[in-house]
Amino acid sequence: MAELTRRYIVMAMATEAPFDPRDPEGVFVLKPWKDPAALRALETYRDKCYPELSEDLTTWIRTIESGTPIRGGVGKRNEPYVKAAVTATARPKAAASRRAKPAGPRRAARATRKPAGKKRK
Repeated sequence: MAELTRRYIVMAMATEAPFDPRDPEGVFVLKPWKDPAALRALETYRDKCYPELSEDLTTWIRTIESGTPIRGGVGKRNEPYVKAAVTATARPKAAASRRAKPAGPRRAARATRKPAGKKRK
């Protein structure tokens, strides 16, 4: 995990000051061990970053997923929403596979032909 530890230093805050969203050097800390929403955010970040960091994050995510779930206060409150989001995103994919295929050149040609007469029994 050289990329992860070389690039980022995590430390405790010196004060209990509130988070300032206008501070470009400010940080917002997520705890993926305790919060399933934070783990999903980490997965999304992993999917969008450079390859070496992505590999380190994949290793970390696998370690978290293989361990016993630990939930903090925010993690317990987020858990039902993360499960609901996973279920909701799974449904459209299943429905999409049942949709009719768009008309390709052959289907379009068949659709413009004259209808055949009555079929014989």
